[in-house]
Amino acid sequence: MMKTSLVVFALLLVTVSDCTGKTFTRCELALELDRQGLDRQKMNDWVCLVEKESMRDTSAIGGPNAKDGSYDYGLFQINGNLWCSLGVAGGDCHIKCEDLIDDDISDDVRCAKKIYRRHKFYAWNGWKSGCLNKIIPDVHYCFN
Repeated sequence: MMKTSLVVFALLLVTVSDCTGKTFTRCELALELDRQGLDRQKMNDWVCLVEKESMRDTSAIGGPNAKDGSYDYGLFQINGNLWCSLGVAGGDCHIKCEDLIDDDISDDVRCAKKIYRRHKFYAWNGWKSGCLNKIIPDVHYCFN
């Protein structure tokens, strides 16, 4: 297990050094998610989810997860055991995990939409603990 974690960490260091990330402001994020086709009526939840999961940083990598030692990638903290694979396109989103930590979020959004279609926002622990049944920021002012 420790050996696997070290290999994953080494691969991520190489990958991260080759890509650039972006940290969005709240309104930049809302406008970009809208441009990418996420439902504007659910935008408060999408933005809250991203803020709780990655602090709006496209290069965020979380983990290892206590349950299975997996890592989570990008704005939406998409899990590498389920939705993507290191080094080759794989997982249910058929994408490389490394592609989720650059500043092009179109592939992240496609995968997040797939996750949402299957599980709604309940797939994300950050949303469940930080947004569900909480007062969350209203980002609709960003669209004026």
